[in-house]
Amino acid sequence: MKKLIAIAALTIGATLLGTNNAYAQNTTATTTVNITLNDVISIDAGSAAIGNTVDFNYATAADYNSDQTITKANSLKVTSTKNFNVKVKAGGANFLNGTNTIPVNVLTIKAATASGTMGGTKNAVVLSATDQNLVTNAPLGSALTLNLDYTIPASKSSSSDILGKPAGTYTQTVTYTATAL
Repeated sequence: MKKLIAIAALTIGATLLGTNNAYAQNTTATTTVNITLNDVISIDAGSAAIGNTVDFNYATAADYNSDQTITKANSLKVTSTKNFNVKVKAGGANFLNGTNTIPVNVLTIKAATASGTMGGTKNAVVLSATDQNLVTNAPLGSALTLNLDYTIPASKSSSSDILGKPAGTYTQTVTYTATAL
């Protein structure tokens, strides 16, 4: 009988107290990740055109009677999130040495034979004080390089554009502008 009472008591106790089942908890966490993009176009540091010089030297008769070309590697390094154009222009109509002048159209600027990583259509530009397309529809990219040839052809250096001018250094700025399409 004691066994029966004990079993009954345990059964009633279990019923009154209930059962305590342990379940594994399943929890989740979510995070939102945002990527905010802005259109960017930049002529990057490391471009030789930033603060650099191109020096032509006419010291002999042969210099005046031949084409002179100076190639500048990494003249421009452009990063753009869209296709773009590169324009070039002189800061004025003439190279200046005091009151003495040489017209800027003696200089031609074009992509070098090994032009770099910048794509697009490349044009030879006879320098002027008006913006002209040096590169059109260049594909977007990061740190795209353009190597440039600066040329004064013999037809200009052996003409009155340069011959007969007083000795000295004639200077003008050249400005490059990259514009997203």
